[in-house]
Amino acid sequence: MCIRHWFAWINYAKLTQHEKRYFLRYIGDMGSPMRRSEIPSLDDLRAFETTARLGSVRLAANSLALTHGAVSRRITKLSEDLGFKLFEKSGRGLRLTASGEMLNLTLGRFFTELATTVESLRAANAQQNSLVLSCEPSVAMRWLIPRLANFQAVHPDIALHLSVAGGPVEFRRDRIDLAIRRLDFALPEAWHVRRLFPERVGPVMSPQLAPVFASGNYIALGSKTRADAWSRWLSTHPSVRRPTEIRFYDHHFLIVEAALAGLGVALSPRVLATDDVDRGRLIAPAGFEPDESHYGLIWAGETELSGKSELSCFMAAGTVQSDLMIPLRAP
Repeated sequence: MCIRHWFAWINYAKLTQHEKRYFLRYIGDMGSPMRRSEIPSLDDLRAFETTARLGSVRLAANSLALTHGAVSRRITKLSEDLGFKLFEKSGRGLRLTASGEMLNLTLGRFFTELATTVESLRAANAQQNSLVLSCEPSVAMRWLIPRLANFQAVHPDIALHLSVAGGPVEFRRDRIDLAIRRLDFALPEAWHVRRLFPERVGPVMSPQLAPVFASGNYIALGSKTRADAWSRWLSTHPSVRRPTEIRFYDHHFLIVEAALAGLGVALSPRVLATDDVDRGRLIAPAGFEPDESHYGLIWAGETELSGKSELSCFMAAGTVQSDLMIPLRAP
């Protein structure tokens, strides 16, 4: 075969392959409402748009984490699929053709809108799977935080954000979904409450202080948030010896920590001391008695909890009740 016939055969083979590719694509798309040839590959479009925006195949390759050759092949393929040139040489560089310029303008708007939509959907999905739970500081530190690991293990898809505060809740202003509170204040009619467990209080101390508590030679530890708690408790327990003095701390979790350190006898809510009593680090010789108040899960808006809020309610109600309904070990 002579050289001329050889090249003619090669050109024919290339043409045949080219036609075969478009024929197969056409056959494959006959069942589609829009032929695939009318919707180029998104990867090819991204390679073209990035090259047009950055003005360089090399820069586009770096931006897309591809090789120079991969970007060039995608642009070439896109040009073939569309049936017109996208770039033309300009000195040592490239410049867009008129058709390429029009396509680039459309793609710029398309990718911007696509990115905006994706970001919006991600934000909405993240919002659905996030939960802001407000809790009183002492309950959060002494009871809730030690149990959050178990909750996250059961519900790894929920991002729980913890806020600490007491009293009335500004749900809308502080973007709070749920709140755990001691129900010792007036609740607005628009709020909904699910009671969790009754408040029970009693004196707790390190085991070493049991003799001095029995003799009355002890320092009572109280919280400023309930300054009259010791006097009220002692008035209902006349057989208990009076302390030598009462010292006040700002929060209940501080008096429990002080009791653990052997600094005195803390009049503590059971929820704050339950773990340490269970472990034998604290004792409660007089037990815990209800003070006619309750802790509750509070929310505003919908009458019934649903979705992520229902999961949080399950966590709060189920775990709190199972913990606090189990009698503490006798000292």
